Amino acid sequence: MQPTDQRATLREFFPYLRGHVRVLVVVAVVSLVSTGLAIAQPLMVQQLVNAVSASRPATVFVWLLVAITLGGAVFGAAQSYLLQRTAESVVLGVRRSLVGRLLALPIREFDRRRVGDLMSRVGSDTTLMRSVITSGLFEIVSSVLMFFAAVVLMVLIDPLLFAITLAAVLLGAGGVLFLGRLIRRRSRDVQDAVGSMTAAVERGLSGIRTIKASVAEQREAAVIDVEATKAYRAGIAMARLQAAVQPIMSICVQGAFIVVLAVGGIRVAAGELLLGDLIAFILYLFLLVMPIGSAMSAFVQIQSGLAALDRIQEIARLEPERTDEERPAPTEPVTAPATASGPIELRDVSFRYAAADGAAGGPPAPASGGAPARRGPSSPDPLQALDPVDGDPLVLDGVSFSVPAGSRTALVGPSGAGKSTVLALLERFYEPTGGSITVDGTALARIPRSELRSRIGLVEQEAPVLSGTLADNLRLAAPEATDDQLRRVLAAVGLDELGERSDDGLDLNLGEDGIRLSGGQRQRLAWARVILADRPVLLMDEPTSAVDSRTEQLLQRTLGEASRDRTVVVVAHRLSTIADFDQIVVLDQGRVEAVGTHQELLESSDLYRDMAARQRLVAHA
Repeated sequence: MQPTDQRATLREFFPYLRGHVRVLVVVAVVSLVSTGLAIAQPLMVQQLVNAVSASRPATVFVWLLVAITLGGAVFGAAQSYLLQRTAESVVLGVRRSLVGRLLALPIREFDRRRVGDLMSRVGSDTTLMRSVITSGLFEIVSSVLMFFAAVVLMVLIDPLLFAITLAAVLLGAGGVLFLGRLIRRRSRDVQDAVGSMTAAVERGLSGIRTIKASVAEQREAAVIDVEATKAYRAGIAMARLQAAVQPIMSICVQGAFIVVLAVGGIRVAAGELLLGDLIAFILYLFLLVMPIGSAMSAFVQIQSGLAALDRIQEIARLEPERTDEERPAPTEPVTAPATASGPIELRDVSFRYAAADGAAGGPPAPASGGAPARRGPSSPDPLQALDPVDGDPLVLDGVSFSVPAGSRTALVGPSGAGKSTVLALLERFYEPTGGSITVDGTALARIPRSELRSRIGLVEQEAPVLSGTLADNLRLAAPEATDDQLRRVLAAVGLDELGERSDDGLDLNLGEDGIRLSGGQRQRLAWARVILADRPVLLMDEPTSAVDSRTEQLLQRTLGEASRDRTVVVVAHRLSTIADFDQIVVLDQGRVEAVGTHQELLESSDLYRDMAARQRLVAHA
């Protein structure tokens, strides 16, 4: 993913600090006290040494020095703890906000972005933002205060020694500031490279069985190694810059110390400067250098944190999937019927692969089977061809048909005919390029997505299973369902043995992505989830593709019961499963080829009759 031209600034970071103002005020006060104690320490040393040199009582200065040292340690520890705790809270807030935004993005954004890179933004990038607080903003503020206090006191002690120190400091600071600009750029490169590597690892681990079955472990490891090597090289380039910061400051500081010690020693020997004053000046020299070093380090940390914020803000700036369209509110609110839905009608609907959400030229629609649709045999990877292109082939071209309320409608046709795309449009995963879709006379675009989807139950062909327990997966769309309801719905789809095959029962862990389930069990679990949700509209994409004939008969009976008083739209390849449906829509190359019942289509549609003959439902002509 290419970085955007917009670069995050500290102004964009400050909103994340809302809700932590009181704690930060306390931290600021503690920081000021800690800084004040650090500044007072050399003064006590000065008074102690001068008192001893003049044979005056020095006990009070000893006790004050001990108290200041202990107080500085206590307040420093308190500041560190409060900053760390606040930073963790801020990172938690950023992660919650980022995850919420990711889940709210339209499907087209996931078509073009790698899951591993998005995971990296939630993980490592948000962690880097912590440094902006713990080693950034407050470090710079306290360092600036300490710097100016040290400067004033050094000038008062000896202007000549201060002039020597200032020349060395300015030389070092100029070099660090120059490198800081490069560090942010290199830090962004590192984070992008780590994101790419994470995406490669996620790809390899998510398909580990396919990789092993293909004896492709070494090839896949080589792919990951290429990304890891890029991350390594980016990290090395970053390390070179960071390594240069310390020597620059170190050389300047050590040079200043040597010159100050030599000149100051001569002045003490000549009686122009007290020994205590020289010692205090040297302590202030280190007190001056320490905040400069801390500020330079904080500057580097902030640059890395802002580079991470760049990547986080890329997601934050993306337009989320809207639940309420930017349109005048209807005169009457659109509400979902409790048990039924009105007729669904598609009028001259068209859809392009690269159409933007709601405009011509948007994202690739899912092809039959749930995978992103492709453009044809010679088509490039759709993830690499998402920009609107004039003349892009239509997935759907002038599709028109209606689904009566409470009816069962099947979509059939060759692979790539656009069947799954119709379901995706009904769910408003994408918006049509042209034409309109209505439900009970209301345009689909006028119904908020959340309201629309609360009417619809969807069974995907791939039947994804979330990592977690059996109960977690069943309650995904019905969080208030009781255990008894879960058991009943499992029995209805023939999965009752799943909850009984171990002592865990409904708490049975299904493994990563439901790996402990067979393909047929995954599909039946998807059925159970939709039946439990009790939605008035059911959309099913190849709902029996992964089950045996016995289970298919069970699911057919279940569908018959579930479709009472419901509107059902099913994508099917097995014509035997939909032969008794109220109507069958035959799609071919994105167009409606015919509409009718099974018997009517056998007589009127050559394509349907050929499909039936291939499946041995009728004899070949």
